[in-house]
Amino acid sequence: MKQVRKILVPTDLSDQSRRGFCYACSLATEEKADLIVLHVANEFKAWELFSDDVGFLDPALRAWPIDRVLAEASLDLNRFLEPHLHLTRTIPLTKREVLGPIPEQISSCAGEERADLIVMSPRRHRGVRHFLNRSITERVSRMSPCPVLSVTSPLPSPQWRGRKTFPAFFGWSTPRPAMPS
Repeated sequence: MKQVRKILVPTDLSDQSRRGFCYACSLATEEKADLIVLHVANEFKAWELFSDDVGFLDPALRAWPIDRVLAEASLDLNRFLEPHLHLTRTIPLTKREVLGPIPEQISSCAGEERADLIVMSPRRHRGVRHFLNRSITERVSRMSPCPVLSVTSPLPSPQWRGRKTFPAFFGWSTPRPAMPS
């Protein structure tokens, strides 16, 4: 089996990507691998609309400078990583912020950094939305120069879906079936 030396973790700063980041930290600790955290800044956050000015009609007047967008992305990434500093003390960690199309930037960063593994945590899309808009994870796995590990939160088993359960403070850590009446 190939040894994992560099792990790339793309994040959109959501709770789903937090799960993937924690999993990548534990994997990097076990494998003694370097961790690269990548945040692809959203291009739409780079626009300001001025309602009382005519400048909102001209795209050149409403765009933020790219260095400001990347500085904001760096601050957001630091805030995202702050609660997990205890996990990253023993891991060599590199942070990168880039701007551009998300799947292409993730794949190119994996190639530039010579990553051995990409750890992603996709969102679940259902129905028509899944067929119309393929997920970022699916597009990255098609373009990536290395394997992509998809980490998702587990779904409840079919017997518990939609049932109400007692909270954990009643002493039940797992859901119990309803009592027959």
